[in-house]
Amino acid sequence: MATLKAVAIKERRRINPEKFFCLLRAILLAINRAIFILCPMRQPEFTIFLLIYCLPICIPANAQNPDHIFSRSIQTIKLYKAGDPRSYPLLVLGDREQLELHFDDLDADIKNYYYTFQLCNADWTPANLQPYDYLRGFLTNRIRNYRPSSLSQVRYTHYQAFLPESGSEPTRAGNYMLKVFLNDDTSQLAFTKRVLIASKKVAINAQVKQPFDGQILRTHQQLQIGVTPVQVSGNPFAPTDLHVWVLQNRGWQLAQAQKTPTLFRGNYFEYTDQGFSLFPAGQEWRWVDLRSFRLRSERVSRIVDSDSTARVDIWVNPDYPREGKMSFLNRDINGAYIVESRDNPNAQLQGEYAWVHFSFIPRGGRVIPGRSVYLYGELTNYALDSNSKMKYDPVSGTYTKTCFLKQGYYNYQYLSSDEEDRKSTPVNHLTEGDYWGTENEYLVLVYVRPVGARADELIGHAWVRSAFQQ
Repeated sequence: MATLKAVAIKERRRINPEKFFCLLRAILLAINRAIFILCPMRQPEFTIFLLIYCLPICIPANAQNPDHIFSRSIQTIKLYKAGDPRSYPLLVLGDREQLELHFDDLDADIKNYYYTFQLCNADWTPANLQPYDYLRGFLTNRIRNYRPSSLSQVRYTHYQAFLPESGSEPTRAGNYMLKVFLNDDTSQLAFTKRVLIASKKVAINAQVKQPFDGQILRTHQQLQIGVTPVQVSGNPFAPTDLHVWVLQNRGWQLAQAQKTPTLFRGNYFEYTDQGFSLFPAGQEWRWVDLRSFRLRSERVSRIVDSDSTARVDIWVNPDYPREGKMSFLNRDINGAYIVESRDNPNAQLQGEYAWVHFSFIPRGGRVIPGRSVYLYGELTNYALDSNSKMKYDPVSGTYTKTCFLKQGYYNYQYLSSDEEDRKSTPVNHLTEGDYWGTENEYLVLVYVRPVGARADELIGHAWVRSAFQQ
């Protein structure tokens, strides 16, 4: 008990770096104003202003954590192009499109949530620029659209916003981290989400093909990527200027990057190196229909609705390994989920929540030696962490994971990674298998950092699907 008390005291005394710099910034601003009033002729504020201007750069880079939920009360975050729940949060600079943000707060009260954008480099490290260099208008905006849930057993407040708002928007192309926080205080982060804003300075030609290598002929897919500057005379880019990233099914955990083209001639740059453009094909995503908590769908084995509490438990049919099996084309949504309800007309405000139990039975019911198994997809934020790691039960020989999910239609898979080497690449061949004809979605992103610039610029993007005859 004494040890726990000591740990609690130590946690309370721990300094939050972002809070520290925000407090120091406020103190320096106050000193600056006082000196300016007392000594207007000397104008010493320039020196202090320079220090204030540089303070945000001093915040440690490890504070950067995109696509992360910091508040336990936040659930079901969806960010997509306005009106298209299946789309990715990617906008084109200069277009008048907006993003649509939805999330629930299970505290079921009214809170003052604000949001802002932070510019990042291609690898999601903070850009060495100040907000005024890449944001127009107000730096923070309040989320004013919220409503309490209705007709649902679990109470929550649903928040919605269309962003960026008119007159307050990013002015540069690049990677942005959307930060949502309380009381206009960025140290009270609720969650972060990735946002991409691209320009159209290059044209991208991308194709997905079956590899020629006999050892990976039936298990992998290879991209051939060609990049050409748009409406530019001469050659504006050197071979090492461009930086190409590829995402398979929107997962940044498994993204690959290449700085040097495999081939270039004139204004044409080609990227076909296998170390960069080769991806395990995987299998079609597993799915579960949770749009109704009253009727069992095809892949639900049991629903238990407590009479004394608001708790609902749903058991998904056990899953088994699929390696060595041919994949059949399934019109999946490539790992995403959609909030929908068949029990109530408005899923956002009337959707129910339930504890959903997933189970994966490995071959022979034996633990996979040296490997950790994760439940993977948008339902776990495409992350491989403690929130998605499955627990092995030696009695039943089953990996299990329970998630608190809102009514909807969900895609998911199982991935495994090395227990000791955290930097190892997660794989699916031990749990899902790989078949070259699987339908996958790839996002190609092209970045450049001009000479003298302090941030990477996203100058082009392209979507490509692996649609093979099966």
